[in-house]
Amino acid sequence: MLRDPFGRAINYLRVSVTDRCNLRCSYCMPHDGIALQPASAILSYERIAAVAQAAGGLGFRKIKLTGGEPLARRQIERLVGMIAATGHYTDIGMTTNGTLLTAARARVLRDAGLMRVNVSLDTLDADRFARITRGGRIDDAIRGIDSALAAGLTPVKINMVILPDTTAADIDDMRAFCRARGTELQTIARFSLNACDSGAVTNADRPPQCDECNRLRLTADGYLKSCLRSDREVPVDFEDIGGSIRAAVAGKGRAGVSCTTRAMAQIGG
Repeated sequence: MLRDPFGRAINYLRVSVTDRCNLRCSYCMPHDGIALQPASAILSYERIAAVAQAAGGLGFRKIKLTGGEPLARRQIERLVGMIAATGHYTDIGMTTNGTLLTAARARVLRDAGLMRVNVSLDTLDADRFARITRGGRIDDAIRGIDSALAAGLTPVKINMVILPDTTAADIDDMRAFCRARGTELQTIARFSLNACDSGAVTNADRPPQCDECNRLRLTADGYLKSCLRSDREVPVDFEDIGGSIRAAVAGKGRAGVSCTTRAMAQIGG
């Protein structure tokens, strides 16, 4: 198992498979959108699987597919199957907004080796949901949650970002919703990648404290980020993937400062 310069065991790989998303959530996507990478710059499934294989050989045991929106990428179940086939991972998950997760697709993903999902849902009010997501339909997201439950992609965790206008009643309502459906609520502090204007609440479940961080991130265009709030990136050398992973872990700082080169949608959170 790899350890960073501060003794933290690094065993969790978050993989952004695309910078595209079918929603435009205000805390993730800039108002004017982002400059999308050309398809030629996005890693193939074979290359992502190669990174997963190398990371697994170095002791990584948890992997999560993110985006953008991972379900916006076609045949994502093929990648899931390739990761599962490495035999390294005891936790294969996905973070999704749920709106593209039909019952049939959830079953296909489960059969390919996906174990569980986190679904982003910040409110139970349909109008507020539409405002936050800039046009999304809450019924689609709730259908996705129910599809995940029916397929056995459990535990299903609901990621609720705590926004400036979120009330205690909103959180209580979400807790009741999660209890009724048998899902787990995770409250998430809203923060900017630039810590100078973060304004993050401190009583949320996520993100973890820096001294607990065990994560390494792979961007959709092939860079390894050891910290969400850092501009430091290591391009993956596909002739020496293990060396690239070691270099990224060795460069992990004690704590995040700021990321000025990417938007959240380009990293995967």
